[in-house]
Order: sequence, then structure tokens, then C-alpha cells
Amino acid sequence: MSRARQQTFEEFDHRESNGIAVSLLWHRASNRLSVLVEDCRLGESFTLRARSDNARDVFTHPYASQPLLAA
Repeated sequence: MSRARQQTFEEFDHRESNGIAVSLLWHRASNRLSVLVEDCRLGESFTLRARSDNARDVFTHPYASQPLLAA
């Protein structure tokens, strides 16, 4: 995580497996939660909003929480 991102976000949890890194983040200024998914192999990433009541589920299963994208 970049230094600038560390200043505005606090990382509550992080896991990494097979080149996929998943971070549960809290944005201090807006008091919002999000889950950042980064694919280090492909150089792609996406962020999902989370609520306090579903943040753990979104962190654990980010691909199930991701909106369907048109092919």
C-alpha cells in the first residue's frame, strides 16, 4: 500500500494468495469501509464499498460481492 494511501486509509485486515491481495480499509475522512482487491500478476485492481454489517463477508468473498460486468 502506498504511503499516501496509508495516510487516508487504515488497513484493518490484509491477505494475499496466488498473486491476489485483498485489503479491508477504513477511510478516516468519510468513515467508510472498502475492500481493495489487487491482482499483482495482471496489474489490475478494483475496490468495493462495504458496510459495517457486511465488511467481513466482502473481505472474505470479494468476487462474490463484485457487480457483474458485461463481457
